[in-house]
Amino acid sequence: MQTISGLVAEAARFAGMTATEAAAEGGHEAAHELPNWITLINRFIGDTSLGHFLHQWEGMIYAYVVAGVVILLAQLASRNPTLVPGKLQNVVEMAVEGFANFITSILGEKEARKHIPFLGTLFFYILAMNLSGVMPLGKSPTASPNTTVALALCVFLYANFIGLTKNGPIGYLKHLAGSPRSGVEWVFAPLMFPIHVLGEIAKPVSLSLRLFGNVTGEDVLLFAFCSLGVTALSFMNSPVGIPFQTPFILLAFLTSLIQALVFTLLSTIYILLWLPHEEEGH
Repeated sequence: MQTISGLVAEAARFAGMTATEAAAEGGHEAAHELPNWITLINRFIGDTSLGHFLHQWEGMIYAYVVAGVVILLAQLASRNPTLVPGKLQNVVEMAVEGFANFITSILGEKEARKHIPFLGTLFFYILAMNLSGVMPLGKSPTASPNTTVALALCVFLYANFIGLTKNGPIGYLKHLAGSPRSGVEWVFAPLMFPIHVLGEIAKPVSLSLRLFGNVTGEDVLLFAFCSLGVTALSFMNSPVGIPFQTPFILLAFLTSLIQALVFTLLSTIYILLWLPHEEEGH
């Protein structure tokens, strides 16, 4: 998802190619997204082992870069806290406080204090990765299934660890059996157990595919409209095109926030479902 007009012509040229043809030229561009910094580096160094390495690990490289930026901003905002906060500290505090209040309304104050560090890191990291694709020459690591599956597995392991520690081994297995109480429920427990196990396995699958699908859809949409904008002026041999993608870039900012919020909200609910009933929130 780019906003630089000069990249539009490059995107349009690849729009008419298959992924194999694009790779054959040494660019390694995916057929559904616009060029990024690694694309330009590959263009410069040509078809080399380094170029193949950068292309293969493109998503992970951007994920590490985004993580570094998030950590840096957090350190700068909390390095010298003052009673009258500066602009960066004020923005970060407002964002963290708003998110904390949102999680507290779901989990309750007691449990929220324990899980906000994990859920907050998850939310702001996913948001930053989504927004990195809107930046010029950027790429969303969440447009790669490797990234979303890794995030979903973290949530899966964390939620099940909470369930095991909060309920104990017996309570954990009882929860997977549907928390039977009456005699009839115990009769159906052997049937409910595999159903609940499959349901737990399906949770990380749905989390990862939902985030991956929506972010990839944004990339495809912007790529298509960038290509359309260049094609519209192709008769003039113009190096740039009509910015048809502009309103969708603005929409991408909103959808990036929504997707990060949905992923975190579902993760919060998964944790809530594992909590003993007496400790559940509102």
